[in-house]
Amino acid sequence: MATTPAPHGLARALDAAVRGDVRFGAAERTVYSHDASNYRQLPLGVVKPADTDDVRATLALCREYGVPVVPRGAGTSIGGQAIGPGAVVLDFRRYLNRVLAVDPDARTARVEPGAVLDDLQTAALRYGLRFGPDPSTHSRCTIGGMIGNDSCGAHSVAWGRTADNLHALDLLLADGTELTVTGPLPPAERARLRERPGREGALHRALQDLTAANLPALRQGMPDLPRRTSGYALDALLPERGYDVARAFTGSEGSWALLLGATVRLVRAPAVRALVIAGYPDETAAADAVPALLPLRPLTVEGMAADLIAALLAAGPRPPALDRLPEGECWLFLETGGATGAEALDAARELAHAVRRERSAAVAVVVDPGEQRQLWGVREAGAGIVTRLPDGTEAWPGWEDSAVPVERLGGYLRDLRALLRRHGLRGVPYGHFGEGCIHMRLDFPLTEPHRLPEFRVFMTEAADLVVAHGGSLSGEHGDGQARSELLSRMYPAEVVDLFGQVKRVWDPELLLNPGVLVDPRPLDADLRFTGRDLPLALPYEKDGGSLLKAVHRCVGVARCVDTRSGVMCPSYMVTEEERHSTRGRARLLAEMLRGAEEGGVVTDGWRSEEVREALDLCLGCKGCAADCPVQVDLATYRTEFLHQHYRRRLRPASHYSMGWLPLTLRVAGLAPALANRLLGSPRTAAALKRLGGIDPRRRLPGLPGETFEQWFRHRERRTRRGATPVLLWPDTFSNLLEPEPAKAAVEVLEHLGFAVRLPQGPVCCGLTWISTGQIDVARRVLRRSLRALPSGLPVVGLEPSCTAALREELPRLLGPAAGDVPGRVRTLAEFLDGTGVGLPRLTGPQVHGLTQVHCHQHAVLGTAADRRIEARIGLANQVPDSGCCGLAGNFGFERGHYEVSVAAAERVLLPAVRAAAPDTVLLADGFSCRTQIAQLADGRRAIHLAELLRRAIREHGSG
Repeated sequence: MATTPAPHGLARALDAAVRGDVRFGAAERTVYSHDASNYRQLPLGVVKPADTDDVRATLALCREYGVPVVPRGAGTSIGGQAIGPGAVVLDFRRYLNRVLAVDPDARTARVEPGAVLDDLQTAALRYGLRFGPDPSTHSRCTIGGMIGNDSCGAHSVAWGRTADNLHALDLLLADGTELTVTGPLPPAERARLRERPGREGALHRALQDLTAANLPALRQGMPDLPRRTSGYALDALLPERGYDVARAFTGSEGSWALLLGATVRLVRAPAVRALVIAGYPDETAAADAVPALLPLRPLTVEGMAADLIAALLAAGPRPPALDRLPEGECWLFLETGGATGAEALDAARELAHAVRRERSAAVAVVVDPGEQRQLWGVREAGAGIVTRLPDGTEAWPGWEDSAVPVERLGGYLRDLRALLRRHGLRGVPYGHFGEGCIHMRLDFPLTEPHRLPEFRVFMTEAADLVVAHGGSLSGEHGDGQARSELLSRMYPAEVVDLFGQVKRVWDPELLLNPGVLVDPRPLDADLRFTGRDLPLALPYEKDGGSLLKAVHRCVGVARCVDTRSGVMCPSYMVTEEERHSTRGRARLLAEMLRGAEEGGVVTDGWRSEEVREALDLCLGCKGCAADCPVQVDLATYRTEFLHQHYRRRLRPASHYSMGWLPLTLRVAGLAPALANRLLGSPRTAAALKRLGGIDPRRRLPGLPGETFEQWFRHRERRTRRGATPVLLWPDTFSNLLEPEPAKAAVEVLEHLGFAVRLPQGPVCCGLTWISTGQIDVARRVLRRSLRALPSGLPVVGLEPSCTAALREELPRLLGPAAGDVPGRVRTLAEFLDGTGVGLPRLTGPQVHGLTQVHCHQHAVLGTAADRRIEARIGLANQVPDSGCCGLAGNFGFERGHYEVSVAAAERVLLPAVRAAAPDTVLLADGFSCRTQIAQLADGRRAIHLAELLRRAIREHGSG
């Protein structure tokens, strides 16, 4: 290797040669220093190639400068194989992500290495086809990453691993040679490969000669089981296997060559599916039952124990579909399929009959597709859920992917449980029981450096145990840094030595992903958990008062980089920059807490500009707190950071104009006509926007001639005698900017027999100060507001963000002083649904609705009551999976955020609004959502649920 010049020399050279993105800054290096493993490896830089020419240019320059290269897909590798110290990381997912073609006749598809599996599935489904392997990260994992790790998933028992579903791979060797490798070949074809000119022929000769010289070792030293993904699959090169170079390459973890493209095989997707759930007394009983069920050819045989359900319930609300689980402490998910519902059901009944032969087993058959999706969602969330045990203890990967022959799974689980007891470790087992593969994160003491020897001892004993059962260290996640060091305990010395020889045939200069599989880094080195706790303003009650523990909730499963659905993460959905994902921001905060003394590159603590820039595009939507399987809460961490970053410093102008909005609106409300004249003057409005840090393209909302509180005091009372009192929270937006929803709520509540009361003085939830990090002011505002609340009355909130703040932020900021108020707070729908009061139905032809759910309602309050109320009044409602509207309170008004704000709205919401029929009722309880629609949706106007209920009441009264 050549000596390495200064890093900036390579960066400049790459900048000049590459059309894609070249990033060598601290922020980018930080977010690419992690994958989903226990490790942190700081790269030299990151390249996001725009095309395969960029890949070629990057590799050539890295070879010239002697810098290693690590290919990366979604960064969900659990073994540490998607990171590398001092390397250039090639992010294929950013641009090289296309499904190029689907050939339905040949049942193949041509993809770029960064193509996301779900995108391939969508393209193939048009022809009734699919790619067989489907790991739980299917919404974001890439085909290149699946090839690197030989991924499997739930359906591999029917359709095989990734290695079983490949036709051809286009490869780029470290020296620049390009070649295409395929599956099994007859002897004549193998001989022709040896005669190829140049480097390609030399490679095939070397591989074939090494295979021929080591036939006994390869035939006897490599376990034959369906889930062996540890080490290199060199037995695929055996003559009787047809010298299958594509299969041998699969699972090489980017250490042999770079993938430029792949042609994959597709399978016929069953038109209809059914799900048989078999319940057993424990996991070993479930494992012991599997061999008898496999001859019936189920599409899946997935195992899930009761402790995974307990971990799920500890993390959030109970999914209704869990009621379909039969009695038991461990369940097998056995899927069947068919061309028709009857065919799928017949296969399911046959499986159910086989299950019942075991007297201790119970069984349920689920045919409803929605219930099936919910139940599979529980299984897919396992990788995130089990990072916390039911009691909140942290659990980590390391021994999360072992596999044994399926007939030995029950015995292996019994012995593994005994080993865990001896080491005082706990974990939640689940996984692919049909192929003997067990996933289990354990409460290793990785955050306690003095106890790391215990981790090493367990790992070596666990490796010996799985080998004693004829198994593999890894069943689909690969080895990486986590298990490569243990390969010598699984394979004979001559096989391990052969791994090194073959690595050097492909990559003589050890340029590609060094330190994995061959010459491995120690399994207990480079752990990511180092850091310090700093004095904090918020309690972090679920994390022992530690921001460090809070950010380490992120284990990299990367649901936040799924751009297809959900609320999390709106800014990433727009920019697709890793540092703008929930995961990337959590990694930056962790690096900030690491500090320079522990080798961190974000060295200026709370003053960090890298962290501030990444958090600047956080909308504070709280989507991550609900959608992230480990409940990383970036909105809260952002509030903490802004509080500390600007402490005793001048803040951005928008923190004053938008943060103090409740106060400025009250002042402006003293003379609304004058305020509106000023806002209506282009020159004055432009000046106010400049002074307030507001984007000039935003329209400033006007003020009503009368606030809601003024209207309430002067209105004609319609309260019935004996009416039940209820307190209506007059939030800033409903009171001072748009009173109509609050007026409608009063009319609805009074019509339904309630006596509406208001607080005994001005109130505010403090959210505008919270979202801008002005925590001390927010606390003062909340304390004052509490004094204005009468005791005992239910509190009905209309603005979702304010209602969520009262339920969640109030106890967080005031602790016990919040009293019982958070528990008394209800949305209007929750209050009406809970009282069971009768509601009139909308009259006339069927009324259709389109609802934009406020992010804070999605994350904190929930929407089940809203859907029930809408159904009761006869609304045919549609709730698009639109995520955040993009305005998000102050975010969309602030200078520098307009493009992201609009792009977030244009992703799903605005097209849905524009496509809605003119008589469709647009529902949006959030003032921000209504404002975004009003300003961007070509004149359409959304209303609050209270206004729709008022319409139903008035129609009923006049009918």
